[in-house]
Amino acid sequence: MSLEANLDRVLNRYDELQALMSASEPPSADEIAKLSKEYSDLTPVVEAINAMRGLQVELDDLNALLGDETDAEMRELAEAEQRELTEKLPALARRVQLMLLPKDAADAKNAILEVRAGTGGDEAALFAADLFRMYQRYAETHGWKFELMSANEIGIGGYKEAIASVSGKDVFQRLKFESGVHRVQRVPVTESGGRIHTSAATVAVMPEAEEVDVQVEEKDLRIDVFRASGPGGQSVNTTDSAVRITHIPTGIVVSQQDEKSQHKNRAKAMRVLRARLYEREREALDAERAEARRSQVGSGDRSERIRTYNFPERRVTDHRINLTLHQLDKMLDGDLDEVIDALLTDDQARRLAELT
Repeated sequence: MSLEANLDRVLNRYDELQALMSASEPPSADEIAKLSKEYSDLTPVVEAINAMRGLQVELDDLNALLGDETDAEMRELAEAEQRELTEKLPALARRVQLMLLPKDAADAKNAILEVRAGTGGDEAALFAADLFRMYQRYAETHGWKFELMSANEIGIGGYKEAIASVSGKDVFQRLKFESGVHRVQRVPVTESGGRIHTSAATVAVMPEAEEVDVQVEEKDLRIDVFRASGPGGQSVNTTDSAVRITHIPTGIVVSQQDEKSQHKNRAKAMRVLRARLYEREREALDAERAEARRSQVGSGDRSERIRTYNFPERRVTDHRINLTLHQLDKMLDGDLDEVIDALLTDDQARRLAELT
């Protein structure tokens, strides 16, 4: 569909909504609420479209005037206004295009963040802990709530796996591009020879699903309870409070043991399970559209390396957008906005290209 046809479609739908809400026989209260929300969402888009088209009409009128104008002073004034409007139009047109981009329904959701040590042994687990703290600090800078859900620690301060719930405004929208393999290059503290080692950790960011997003049948669950244990296998609990939930149709397994209450562990495990099932559904939908996006960088495949953290050079490189920043310390301290903003801008540009 051409841009102009898309604009007309939005304007027609806006008029249709106005007519439906002011009909002599109004719809039900629930339907009115849905129509009102859609109308409210479309209002800024319609205002931007009307502003852009109004600007284009002014420009067309000026061009026509300049074709006939013979007075030198009037031509100079008209040409100055023509230049001003010509400069404004592209920015307004881009704003309209961005507003027309399909919204990711999950962008406004909270997120489940999972960080796991990859290749590299203890060094990978230490790096996983660094990444987990990085996201915790990033959440703090945005005023988000960062809740530790579970952590499988090793004795020297690293994590084999750590899971957190992150809640706040636009959490998933800003964190979703963090999913993938993160690689670190540094000299491990245990390395006496001073050699640089390469290890990795994987990050998964999933929108936190509500019960209405994912229906989980009780009959599809196998729930096992067991005694929680700490690092090295030592017992940390004298009751069977740890919970392992297996979703039989998909084989997804979630374990929780951080709480002393079996009920709380089960509730946390169900939150993680719903998020994984919801992400599975989203990935299935993405796979259906993958052929049309084969040329895109960073398709969301978690097997691909997305970023390298080079400690000797204090450098971070995001391989999807070829962005290199020499501010590793700031980033590990939670200052991620520059790279995340760049990833969001790149995503917008690619999606705009798909519309044309």
